[in-house]
Amino acid sequence: MSACLRTWVGLVFAAFVLAGCGGSHPSFKNTDVTGADYGKDFALTDHTGKARTLADFRGKAVVMFFGYTRCPDVCPTTLAELKAVKDQLGEDGKRLQVLFVTVDPERDTPAVLKDYLASFDPRIIGVTGDADAIAAAEKSYRVYAKKVPTDGGGYTMDHTAIVYLMNKDGRFVAPFNMKRRPEEAAAELKRYL
Repeated sequence: MSACLRTWVGLVFAAFVLAGCGGSHPSFKNTDVTGADYGKDFALTDHTGKARTLADFRGKAVVMFFGYTRCPDVCPTTLAELKAVKDQLGEDGKRLQVLFVTVDPERDTPAVLKDYLASFDPRIIGVTGDADAIAAAEKSYRVYAKKVPTDGGGYTMDHTAIVYLMNKDGRFVAPFNMKRRPEEAAAELKRYL
């Protein structure tokens, strides 16, 4: 990891820690880093079998989350929170696309993603691909993902749990803070719609 990246990651996490200091309802605001060499694009397949790139969503703000369908806690919680934020946006929610990118392409086929996302919100698009395509997307967004063997021959996935905010031009803006009420997150998102 480069010194610049380590510094940037350190600052982001310090901001999250400091946001918890002080009053009972901290008001963390994201730092816009639009144009950073981060999260360029991807070439994946959505849960309907359609080829997708980030360019398909130009004109909309995009929030992306990397996870997997067998995740026991962080992924379903984050998807439920993103649905709640999108719901808070009302009609403005049509200008926001939520993307769920699997880190487990071995098990998360388009059909599996489709069934999984039906439990949350039909407006969320899930994307997958072969191992190389997922690795390229992870590298572009600097996502950590690692298979961890479990007893019985199965496995789980350790992975980065950041929501990425992309502007209407497909440029990375900032990690998006989900640790607040949906109406607060929606109010901040409106700036990017």
